[in-house]
Amino acid sequence: MTTPAHPILENDRTSEWLGIDVDRADFGDVQIRMVIRREMVNGFGIAHGGIIFAFADTCFALACNDPAGDSSTITVASGADISFVASALEGQTLTAVGTVLTRTGRSGLYDVHVTSGDTLIAEFRGRSRTVAAPQI
Repeated sequence: MTTPAHPILENDRTSEWLGIDVDRADFGDVQIRMVIRREMVNGFGIAHGGIIFAFADTCFALACNDPAGDSSTITVASGADISFVASALEGQTLTAVGTVLTRTGRSGLYDVHVTSGDTLIAEFRGRSRTVAAPQI
């Protein structure tokens, strides 16, 4: 992973393990990339759905947390759905683009499109909720 382009990536070991590279991380508008590695494929030789979900979920998290925020609140998933459209294979580079559809009060709705080249791999829709940051 490149130098974190968003504060929430500083301690995000999952995104680090996934090998996510950030192309753009603006509030409500994010683009990230990841290469499917051997340990990410299932017994059918295709990318495990959980890996693709985790990749899309990271894009969603980046889109709904303002990198310039004051850290007194965090925005987390209140729910998410994913539709797998095509398979991804080892060695392919996936791109996820996440955008805000709407934010009202403490709730939001975001779409993430996961592609490999011109092929749509998955559509993810995340529902967010802004809450007080945990006291760790």
